[in-house]
Amino acid sequence: MSSDPAVILKPGKAKALQNRHPWVFSGAVAAWPESAEAGGLVQVLSHDGRFLGRGYLNRRSQISVRILTFDPQEAIDPDFWLNRLDRAAALRQDITATSKTDMLRLIHAEGDGLPGLIVDRYGDWLAVQFLTLGMDSRKALLTELLDRRFQPAGIWERSDTDVRRLEGLRSESGLLSGEPPPERLVLQEEGIRFAVDIRKGHKTGFYLDQRENRLKAKRWFHSLGEGRLLNAFSYTGAFGICALTAGLSHVTQIDSSAAALELASENARINGFDPESRTTAVSGDVFQVLRTFRDERRRFDAVVLDPPKLASNRGQIIPASRGYKDLNLLAMQLLRPGGLLVTFSCSGLIGPDLFQKILFAAALDAKRSVQILDWLNQGPDHPVPLYFPEAHYLKGFVCRVN
Repeated sequence: MSSDPAVILKPGKAKALQNRHPWVFSGAVAAWPESAEAGGLVQVLSHDGRFLGRGYLNRRSQISVRILTFDPQEAIDPDFWLNRLDRAAALRQDITATSKTDMLRLIHAEGDGLPGLIVDRYGDWLAVQFLTLGMDSRKALLTELLDRRFQPAGIWERSDTDVRRLEGLRSESGLLSGEPPPERLVLQEEGIRFAVDIRKGHKTGFYLDQRENRLKAKRWFHSLGEGRLLNAFSYTGAFGICALTAGLSHVTQIDSSAAALELASENARINGFDPESRTTAVSGDVFQVLRTFRDERRRFDAVVLDPPKLASNRGQIIPASRGYKDLNLLAMQLLRPGGLLVTFSCSGLIGPDLFQKILFAAALDAKRSVQILDWLNQGPDHPVPLYFPEAHYLKGFVCRVN
């Protein structure tokens, strides 16, 4: 048995860990170890002393222990971390064999057995997020191992997300190793080039989880001929550029960030499209812009909705559902008969079934006949463990709206 300090669970709270779920919530804990350091390793035991798992501790977080291994014989040493990196890299070799891109998620936190760690590859650079105290306290070791395993030109930290505050951590960003990345990297995805800002862009610079969905949407866009697309929450315009390469004549990009819209225009330009004639950039609140367009009786052949997370906790599910319904109702009202709606939710608490019900309610209110043509999910470089369904956060639909 491990000599690590022990967290003892209350009676009846062992089932989740027996089912290999990697989170221990504070409300499940009966006794805390006095000797355990914040971010340090602990073993988790049932109320009657059975070993359930080993992970790192943060009593300040609602998720008090994040499990690293369920094997009582597996040591958490440098070889452990390197083996997990190797396993994740092996999965990505299979992905890169069938994808033409130099942007990829290399480590997807719990999806790769490394809770709290995100590593994205952008060409020769790695962008890294240490989202939890346990991972942040091992930053130096993990940076060294990432250097050794992937040999990047540089490693740039993007630990500037709100979730770190829940762990008692400050926002941090900057160079960890090697050379700093340029302010813009021009990278490619399936023949399309994108300018990416990994220093200051949203997330780590690009929405890598949408790669397969952009490909699927592009195939559907081909059916619209020289139609017009409304790309809401466009960020740097990736879906819009896919639409232009599929033959659509014009894209309206809507985002609250003027800087993102400027990058969207740059992305149009580097792919051979004149942003002045082929795109329109609208900076503002998407909900209000869509209402204005509806009132002006504007019509589009396709609409893409890729909003930010609207539900971060269970108390936000109902208002988030109203927000998703409002967005999709407006989109349906803006579509010509036979138009395409490509719609997403990245709120993990809004499951696929609930999201489909939201679309159903929106279609009823819009008095439109809607058919689901395709189901959309995050890419395979964002894997979902069967025992951790929360990792399946991105879901979407391609719909025909008649």
